[in-house]
Amino acid sequence: MKLIDRYFIKQFVQTLLFALAAFLVVFVIIDMMENLDDFIDQNVTVRMILEYYLYFIPEIVRLMLPVATLLACLFTVGRMANQNELTAIKSSGVSLYRIMAPYVVAGFIISLLSLLFAGYVVPLANKNKVTIEQKYMKKDIAVTGTNIFFQDSRTRIIEIYYYDQRNMQANQISIQDFNKDDLTKMTARTDAVRMQYDTLKHVWNIYDGVKRSFSGDYEKLEMFTSLIVNNLHFMPIDIIAKQQKPEEMTLTELDKFYKNQERTGNDPTRTLIEYHSRYSFALASVIVIFLGLPLASIKKRGGLALQFGISLLFTFLYLGFMKISEAFGKNGILDPLITAWFANFVFFSAALINLFRTQK
Repeated sequence: MKLIDRYFIKQFVQTLLFALAAFLVVFVIIDMMENLDDFIDQNVTVRMILEYYLYFIPEIVRLMLPVATLLACLFTVGRMANQNELTAIKSSGVSLYRIMAPYVVAGFIISLLSLLFAGYVVPLANKNKVTIEQKYMKKDIAVTGTNIFFQDSRTRIIEIYYYDQRNMQANQISIQDFNKDDLTKMTARTDAVRMQYDTLKHVWNIYDGVKRSFSGDYEKLEMFTSLIVNNLHFMPIDIIAKQQKPEEMTLTELDKFYKNQERTGNDPTRTLIEYHSRYSFALASVIVIFLGLPLASIKKRGGLALQFGISLLFTFLYLGFMKISEAFGKNGILDPLITAWFANFVFFSAALINLFRTQK
């Protein structure tokens, strides 16, 4: 790496870290003001408040990283342009493409780290944050683990009133089987007081229930105190996963979840959009460099205020495109992959057009 590359990277990284720190402070202050009443009303301790914001920081970093990258790029290159450093570098025979090289490399590294961070660290932090909100701030106090409905296979629906995670036991369960040729006709229904997972045999045992079988107008009734069900396709961990929100799932969990939805005949569109968006949003840090650097390389008045204004403008436009494409995707108009990458495609195209028009 040449001396000039190290100079570019040093200035860029310093500004990036400063921008992230500034955004973190602003976000935490705003959120703290919004939650102040909840903290006071529920007598939340200072230690728990600090823990809450410790788990909130990863989500803020994930959201603000592309914005901070764009701001760092605009500010560092814009400052060099206004101080004629960029003119001196270009006059020595260094093209704009060569100046962009260290920034682009840094952008790819940031995107890779962002993908790993958003894919595995942020979901775990979000889980802990939601737990604190429910337990100490009394937000979303509907009890998790109750009234669970899901499709175990194309012809089977499972209903669980309450699931005890500690004992791996489901209470008040119903297993409904339907005709494979006519899914409107029920062939059997099993209702039981409880169902528990056998970790040694890897089967479900159901207790104190009744099984009804239907064949035309004929109904067969069978009472039982204990029954082994070995043709169910889910395990305790799957029940827990079905209650998680997509933002609380890691990339691996999302991948498994949408494949399970496809297998059971459920619509995986929303999960696929979230899955592909993790990748597309991570790559935004590279795209904003292609977009912002040519703009900043042109000497202009305005300084930091102008660069910050441009950064906010592109941020709102980018998020606006993302929300619009998500609306079309969730309604089934756009493919989930296109939905997740639409904003990136539009802005990267605009960045390339602007790059080719900028004086090298």
